[in-house]
Amino acid sequence: MDRNHWARHIARLDPETEYEQIYRIIVTHEFPWDMNQSLSFALYRTYAVPSIGRLLGHTAEFTERTQKRYDDTALILDTVLEHGLASPEGRAAIRRMNQMHGAYPISDDDKRYVLCTFVTSPVRWIGSYGWRPLTEAEKTASANYYRALGQLMGIKDIPATHQEFAAFLDRYEAENFGFDAGGLAVSEATLKLMATFGPNRFAPRAAVTRFAKALMDDPLLDAFRYRRPARWERTLATGALRLRGRVVRRLPPRREPLFARQLPNIRSYPDGYKVADLGTFPQPSAP
Repeated sequence: MDRNHWARHIARLDPETEYEQIYRIIVTHEFPWDMNQSLSFALYRTYAVPSIGRLLGHTAEFTERTQKRYDDTALILDTVLEHGLASPEGRAAIRRMNQMHGAYPISDDDKRYVLCTFVTSPVRWIGSYGWRPLTEAEKTASANYYRALGQLMGIKDIPATHQEFAAFLDRYEAENFGFDAGGLAVSEATLKLMATFGPNRFAPRAAVTRFAKALMDDPLLDAFRYRRPARWERTLATGALRLRGRVVRRLPPRREPLFARQLPNIRSYPDGYKVADLGTFPQPSAP
């Protein structure tokens, strides 16, 4: 297997009908580390929307049980990815997610925005730091995957293409990013958790936090009222990630898939878990 093995395999698939298979290869074979990082940042961006950050802060799940909330989110989405949208396991995970979301008065716009971050953030991250950029077919497959997932979540008016996902995200952030104390609390708890992940835990927490903030764009930083990094901080952080991408480009392809449940950062369930037991179980706010 040479480095472009999976890219050639993906090129033989149809992103309009075989998007699940394409997206699974992207996440578990081609870009497992990049996808994990970019999806983590995708979720992090949502805290800067006051209606989302305030709700997450109010539930205290992201501030008092940050590791478990991180793990539950990753494992639920991982189950859908591994087994498929139509599988019994995948449907059980989506049902668990819908039960949690249904307990709170979350607007369709906020749900649609979160979905957009999961399409757009990885595309932009890999375009900047990946060992190769995503192809048009891979971007299309990603959009189709989350469009199908969003439909099963009951989200209305979902964008049709990855370009439309990106346009909605940019417009929504420009109109809605702003400061909220709850969002800031969730941000601080998340950055604290990130500092415990390897190899981050071997560096001072302040250095890890500064590195993470150096990767954030100004509107995101401004929403939390964080200091904008110096130019040298941004150059160092982005340069380190681009160097990693050049190194990975020379490595052999991953033969076996790497799923989120196999990552060392997932630490809440050393004895295993059941999808139906993941997450929170608040009383629903509406039928």
